[in-house]
Amino acid sequence: MQMEPKVNILLVDDKLENLLALEAILEKLGENLVRATSGEEALRCLLHQDFAVILLDVQMPGMDGFETATLIRNRGRSRHTPIIFLTAFSTSDQMLFKGYALGAVDYLLKPLDPNILTSKVTVFVELFQKTEAVKQQAAQLVAVNAELRQSEERLRSLSTCSPVGIFEIDTEGGCRYTNPRYQIICGLKAAESLQKRWLESVHPEDRERAVASWSNYIHEGRDYSEEFRFQTAHGIVRWVQVRSSPMLSGQGELLGYVGTLEDITERKQAEEVRAQVIREQTARAEAEAANRMKDEFLAVLSHELRTPLTSMLGWSKILRSKKLDEKATSRALEAIERNAISQMQLIEDILDVSRIIRGQLRLNVSAVNLIAVTEAALEAVRPLAEPKDIKLNTVLDTSVGSVYGDPARLQQVVWNLLTNAIKFTPKGGRVDVNLSVVCGEEQQTTHKYAQIQVIDTGIGTTSEFLPKVFERFRQADSTTTRSHNGLGLGLAIVRHLVELHKGTIFAES
Repeated sequence: MQMEPKVNILLVDDKLENLLALEAILEKLGENLVRATSGEEALRCLLHQDFAVILLDVQMPGMDGFETATLIRNRGRSRHTPIIFLTAFSTSDQMLFKGYALGAVDYLLKPLDPNILTSKVTVFVELFQKTEAVKQQAAQLVAVNAELRQSEERLRSLSTCSPVGIFEIDTEGGCRYTNPRYQIICGLKAAESLQKRWLESVHPEDRERAVASWSNYIHEGRDYSEEFRFQTAHGIVRWVQVRSSPMLSGQGELLGYVGTLEDITERKQAEEVRAQVIREQTARAEAEAANRMKDEFLAVLSHELRTPLTSMLGWSKILRSKKLDEKATSRALEAIERNAISQMQLIEDILDVSRIIRGQLRLNVSAVNLIAVTEAALEAVRPLAEPKDIKLNTVLDTSVGSVYGDPARLQQVVWNLLTNAIKFTPKGGRVDVNLSVVCGEEQQTTHKYAQIQVIDTGIGTTSEFLPKVFERFRQADSTTTRSHNGLGLGLAIVRHLVELHKGTIFAES
């Protein structure tokens, strides 16, 4: 605990023995006893110190006690300092009157009674201490009030100059305060802003959402942050971000809500411009990619059409020379026929894709035996598999039965999958064809489906290209020098045909 500072007591007497006697009596008070042997010295002490009480001898040579008291009272700092006169002579009424007129609080006759002197001095010491405490409290109060005024002025200035709108509402939804920026954003005058809620300034198209979100916030008590369009009475529309938090008392009781309105119109416009730029860049990139794919496709198409034509023209010239024997002539005719069939298939694929793009590809639906369709496709591709010594293994579930579909198109699906598998499977590889019944659930109902799997031991494809294998004009290698021929249309046609049959197709590698 902090000790209180010592209080000053001024002892004024021209005789040293009297001063020593006073000190002996008062030293037990534990205060600061200051000596003065004359009126002049006493006045000098009063220049720099404040005293709780002055013990002043009346009879002193030169300046006596009354003259000294007069000068003490003339100074503002010591005007109210208590003075106790000490005298060795009997006090007449005239002397008492003169002393009290000069501001004396008491007269004590010498020799002094230690108890009386101590008790009287103690009273003035305690009074001085209490007065000083009151002065300190008053000074602290003045400082606190000044700080509060500065704080209030600062808050008022901040609120007035704030770039965001500020509002305060009570628990009933009534508005208690708005700042100028709030009033500008809502397009309201100061008085109007206290009568209307900010929700009434929300654009009619956003108001239902704003009311619902604010209602949820009031019930849940979490922090609130939403963006709406505001519309003023003059038709000005601006984007506004609304934030709010509950105001709680020290005991956690809800007092109301405080919130802000921030005009974010420029940010929204910048976001829209940025989004438009991104959309344009994306569209440009997609267009460039599409053009690039078309260019690549045309280059591949030119190569794929020219290759069989070159072969057919070459064999035709040889045949025209009539220098071939019967066996060589037969081989030449087979080569011409094979290349013609290949070119016809390319043209058919192009025509199919054209029909798909125009939405003109139609199905001739009837009951279809999938085992027969699969076996027919297998027989058609055996001539492609045999030169590469590729084994064709089949597991066909006889319980599949018939399905409804276009038999020619379903055979085309299986044929395309098989030719694709054979094309990318190295010599001595294997292609498995499985036909089975699988069960699936749709809307909590179990359905049975026919599933065809074509599995090969080929080179596979990258994970990046795998999602694109069923897209038109897509090839992992689109250069004219690639090791495998084809236009990259087969799997795209397969996907479209499967989806026309209300089926699904996917690939794994």
